[in-house]
Amino acid sequence: MKDPFINRKYIVMALVITGFLALIIRLFVIQIVKDTYRLSADNNVLRYVTQYPARGLIYDRNGKLIVSNQAAYDIMVIPSQTSVIDTAEFCALLDITKDIFRKQMRTAINYSRRAPSVFLKQISDANYARFQEKMFLYPGFYVQPRTLRKYSRPVAAHILGYVSEVDEGLIKKNPYYKSGDYIGKSGIEEAYESELRGQKGVKIFMVDVFSRIKGSYADGSMDTVAVQGEDIISSINIDLQEYGELLMKNKRGSIVAIEPSSGEVLSLVSAPDYDPGLLVGRIRSENFARLQSDTALQPLFNRALMASYPPGSTFKPVNGLIGLQEGVITEDTKFGCDQGYLFVGCHLHSSPLNLPQAVANSCNSYFCQTYRRVLENKKYGSVEEAYIHWKSYLNQFGFGSRLGTDFVNELAGFIPPASYYDRFHGKNRWKALTVISLAIGQGEIGTTPLQMANMTAAIANRGFYYTPHIVKAVGHEGKIDPKFTLKHTINIDTAHFESVILGMEGAVGGMAGATARVAAIKGIAVCGKTGTAQNPHGKDHSVFIAFAPKDDPKIAIAVYVENAGFGATYAAPVASLMIEKYLRDSISNKAMEQRILELNLEENIKEDETEHKPVE
Repeated sequence: MKDPFINRKYIVMALVITGFLALIIRLFVIQIVKDTYRLSADNNVLRYVTQYPARGLIYDRNGKLIVSNQAAYDIMVIPSQTSVIDTAEFCALLDITKDIFRKQMRTAINYSRRAPSVFLKQISDANYARFQEKMFLYPGFYVQPRTLRKYSRPVAAHILGYVSEVDEGLIKKNPYYKSGDYIGKSGIEEAYESELRGQKGVKIFMVDVFSRIKGSYADGSMDTVAVQGEDIISSINIDLQEYGELLMKNKRGSIVAIEPSSGEVLSLVSAPDYDPGLLVGRIRSENFARLQSDTALQPLFNRALMASYPPGSTFKPVNGLIGLQEGVITEDTKFGCDQGYLFVGCHLHSSPLNLPQAVANSCNSYFCQTYRRVLENKKYGSVEEAYIHWKSYLNQFGFGSRLGTDFVNELAGFIPPASYYDRFHGKNRWKALTVISLAIGQGEIGTTPLQMANMTAAIANRGFYYTPHIVKAVGHEGKIDPKFTLKHTINIDTAHFESVILGMEGAVGGMAGATARVAAIKGIAVCGKTGTAQNPHGKDHSVFIAFAPKDDPKIAIAVYVENAGFGATYAAPVASLMIEKYLRDSISNKAMEQRILELNLEENIKEDETEHKPVE
């Protein structure tokens, strides 16, 4: 009979051998086969340094550099790797106080003891040089190179946007971004962030117990290279943009200029503006707060895209076109004017007038009677049905909705739906005369300067437009969103546009009673329309739309000068100067230019934060 203890001995020996073999195999796999475990263990002696790519450059339409990059340095810290240091000397090297040192360390520790975070942003070149020499004395600290934006001229801030540090909310939404990363905000910087930012890389270094770099890990085989962001060719003419901002100095308002044949925005001015360089580097936060707190001038507010104004008489060409298309008037239809129509006043001019003459003379009576015929058209079952059809024409022009541009903060303006009047007056209880102010661009209607420039481009094109956009091409391949090459056609016969354009040409070119002679340019056929937008908060706004040349339009423009009165007084001269500057790169009427440059309308500006509250 066999001893049972012998069997147990063999079983135990087998278990020990099996366990030992399993351990040997596991160690072999970990140490030889799988580098990932070894790399994880090495993390305590490795430093991962993000390689930030150079952000893409931004050029104007003629290849002039607008936005480039400049070197900057962040001091990074890994709290778990720090030790007791000479705080006084450390602070002296970086030109900071001990209070700042303690505050930044607390912030870093709260973020993570083991992960790197920014201790001090964007130090000067001099501080960087001093710190680099003695960095070995401060384990856990290292320098992170990066770039900041640099502007060739102090203009186009509302177009370009700015770059700022990401917040925790964005980091949670988008895993690409980490603490300390930067992202485009507003303008081109935000709209084309994914193209401009490039792709981050990483370098892995071996460090000693004093956090000193001893060389690249694995001879750099595990490093990745940063990929520079794509360059942007914007659609703006930087010289025209600079000139427009100069003309609008000490004024409040906007200028939008578009190339009708492409929808490319040539210039977009919102005044008051600011130097984009104010929002770069360590001074950004302080300057942003200062700009944001200026509720009187609101320099951060982009009036060209976000202000909702009544278009005033600049809206009359559209109502004339709708009247022609609806068949309620012809080019030769005449209406009399006895300085007004019912309760809508008008200025003194000859009477009666046909359509081109009414456009040139800006006759309120003519367009009130035309609008009444549109809404009382017997082919519709009711005024409300006719109104809905009228509104559909406006929607085709791009009013009442966002145009779909590449501007991230474009607003829709407001064209009241029929239900709006039902709420105030009751269903079927309002008539054409109830809304007659819409005939002359007043009342509840609200449009943005961008929409008015787009409307002008559509008239210049005799019935179509391309979605306005601020970027001409992206990257070396010259990519562009296909939607910007799509033609938007308006359901109004091309022939009808000639009647309105004839009136707009007469308004500038000297037709009897012309309201915009001040905008005339010798040798260039300018077509324009003045407007005065009512302002319940102060003096009315001066408005003007125009395009030129008449038969080969290169530029369509809308100008708003707030609290400046009649359209011919200030908006028309500004538009005329902009047109000549773009078409000839020179100015013939130096006296008019000097008058506009010296004009200071700040005393007409009343602080009222509700004046341009966006209307949806």
